[in-house]
Amino acid sequence: MAYFSKFPKLMYDLKADGTHKLVPNIFRRIKVRNKIKDNISLLDKYDVGEGESPETIAYKLYGSTEYFWVVCLMNNIVNRFYDWPLDEYVFQQYCKDKYDNAAAVHHYERVQDSGKQKGDGPSDYSHKIECNSTDAGAQSVSNIEYERRIQDEKRQIKLLAPGYLGIFEEEFNSLVNI
Repeated sequence: MAYFSKFPKLMYDLKADGTHKLVPNIFRRIKVRNKIKDNISLLDKYDVGEGESPETIAYKLYGSTEYFWVVCLMNNIVNRFYDWPLDEYVFQQYCKDKYDNAAAVHHYERVQDSGKQKGDGPSDYSHKIECNSTDAGAQSVSNIEYERRIQDEKRQIKLLAPGYLGIFEEEFNSLVNI
């Protein structure tokens, strides 16, 4: 069953010509409760691979591309082109279009004085803070490195464990039809 077929219908004048048509109410929004998104037993962590889409991940995990919306909903992906990680070619083009010099300094950072002193893995920078270039221990971060960090963050998604898919879909259907 297609994602928008689950939504209630409403009459809408698409062309503003007085002719109304029955369409899905796409303004109805459902958000996954934080209680679910933070429950480790319901979720699997997943690193999105090069060229993978919500559809390919849904097929791998749930056996059908039609469950792409579960992947998107669990990760608050509203816009596939801006919220989903870019493949390498598109990423390079994006950086080229956005910056005159992708290798130029975007900002400086250093390890914070208190709190966390190390990252939890190679793509965790939560122990660092932005600073001035003159601060002790300041390291430059290039534009492309900054953008790659954003992409790496987008690659780390949470997936609903397949055993909970039926219950999740039932609750979604009941919420969307309120």
